[in-house]
Amino acid sequence: MQINGIHHVTAIAGPARRNLDFYSRVLGLRLVKKTVNFDDPTTWHLYFGDAGGNPGTILTFFPWEHVAPGRLGVGETEVTAFRIPAAAVGYWTHRLIANGVAHDAPQKRFGETVLSFRDPDGMRLALVGVPGSESEPAWDNGEVPPESAIRGFHGVTLLLDKTETTVAILRDVFGFVEAGLEGNTVRMRAEGTDHGGVVDLRAAGGFLPARMGAGSVHHVAFRAGDDAEQARMVKTLTETFGLRPTEQRDRNYFRSVYFREPGGVLFEIATDAPGFAIDEPAEDLGGALKLPARYEMRRAEIEAVLPALV
Repeated sequence: MQINGIHHVTAIAGPARRNLDFYSRVLGLRLVKKTVNFDDPTTWHLYFGDAGGNPGTILTFFPWEHVAPGRLGVGETEVTAFRIPAAAVGYWTHRLIANGVAHDAPQKRFGETVLSFRDPDGMRLALVGVPGSESEPAWDNGEVPPESAIRGFHGVTLLLDKTETTVAILRDVFGFVEAGLEGNTVRMRAEGTDHGGVVDLRAAGGFLPARMGAGSVHHVAFRAGDDAEQARMVKTLTETFGLRPTEQRDRNYFRSVYFREPGGVLFEIATDAPGFAIDEPAEDLGGALKLPARYEMRRAEIEAVLPALV
């Protein structure tokens, strides 16, 4: 059976130490993996998520110490949103104020209370109060009390010139259904999942194109239960939409295929297996630098050039 929804979101950040402090301390997420950018092993690749590192909760970063700021534009993920208990919106408003985090007043969108804010690199984030989510598990080994903690992704907002073809891909490839329209934003929802089940498509024809940099989302990954499901998705992309996804790439914790959807956003299809506990026990996730086998012989060299995290 197809497993719907977002698997992870990967973004670009500035200094790694600042990135780690914000997401682990201020937002209270668990650091579930410390590894390197497989294409640039002198750069960290940090993964944050829930206690188990489950799909639908994982936000990852490539932090470069001196990267220039990105520019928001069409063909990019505009907002990455987390789900929190509805009663926790007040707590988070006070927490953002206490930590000097720039934020907007809570607003209603699609009937939900949304608290928008930015991280130190200007990445656009939001907390969405979801009734009933207080019963979902959360990482509780930090400053944020478990009753108010982030429960995983709510979803993402994509800024596009036009939305029609992206809607079709979300529907025909990833199993989303149209769930609402508010102004120039169409909401797509993945049935059968709570975490990462929402993709909002905002039409902004004529807006400037995006420029990648600090604060930009690099790509959004969608879930595939296994290799066979991933292959079926690739076949649909090729035969129905005329797209040419990449070959499958082994990312140690999942297997990935990439393609750029017609609106310009880079999408990934990531398998749920094997997961983050493949190279360290679940209770120790994020405790040590983990390298792919091809880089182990260079461990001392890599450790010497990676920026300090503490």
